[in-house]
Amino acid sequence: MATAALSRFRQPSVIPGFGLALGFTLAYLSLIVLIPLAALIVRSAGLGWTEFWRLATDQRTLSALKLSFGASVIAAAINTVFGMILAWILVRYRFPGRRIVDAIIDLPFALPTAVAGIALTALYAPNGWIGQWATPLGLKIAYTPIGVVIALTFVSLPFVVRTVQPVLEEIDTQYEEAAATLGAGRLQAVISTVLPSLLPALMTGFALALARSVGEYGSVIFIAGNIPGVSEIAPLLIVIRLEEFNYAGATAVAALMLAISFAMLLVINLIQAWSRRRFGHGA
Repeated sequence: MATAALSRFRQPSVIPGFGLALGFTLAYLSLIVLIPLAALIVRSAGLGWTEFWRLATDQRTLSALKLSFGASVIAAAINTVFGMILAWILVRYRFPGRRIVDAIIDLPFALPTAVAGIALTALYAPNGWIGQWATPLGLKIAYTPIGVVIALTFVSLPFVVRTVQPVLEEIDTQYEEAAATLGAGRLQAVISTVLPSLLPALMTGFALALARSVGEYGSVIFIAGNIPGVSEIAPLLIVIRLEEFNYAGATAVAALMLAISFAMLLVINLIQAWSRRRFGHGA
């Protein structure tokens, strides 16, 4: 019986080269992702629970983590809404300059993040093109958490648009037309027929935008001002700890970011799985 089971296991796959491809995938994943993460976890465990807890609960660390994850969630949520609107316009409408708008959305992919940070600072600084009009109103954008959210929103926008756009292209307009013939208004038809199909893609876009925002560094450090406890992000704090040769502090912050990111993405993936089962569509 064991021989028969082994022979069935060794039957050639429809897709050739599975063993080689799987081995390469696991080796590459281990070298690029798993081994560095394992080294971080081992280094954190070497601190001891008391020392790790002391470093993790430092007020400066907590403030930086709160700003990084809080601003990332806000930026991802903003892009989920407006990214869906942009994708809808690009897919459902034809207008002059559509291709230009479509290309501009990919600009954060190609633009160096430091250049984006300098450009945003020039716009939103108190003497910038936009900041000079906001300052008299008592609204300070640059060197505040608001500036951090703006920078993260800029760099993570394409992830939502490019995730939702192909799914929206596959949704036939006949469902909306059928809803309209049954008396549904335009907005009601979209909410009842299109939005459920887009939900898994929206969750995927939100997760990608969140992951991109949490680790962002270059575009934020210029507009944030990097004031400890006010506008200092966690990635910058890690760099500061390394420059101080405080490797234990840098490791503790990095381990906390890893744990929180993993927990958030796990929850998002569970929601994605539920939405796929509930609505029967995948991203």
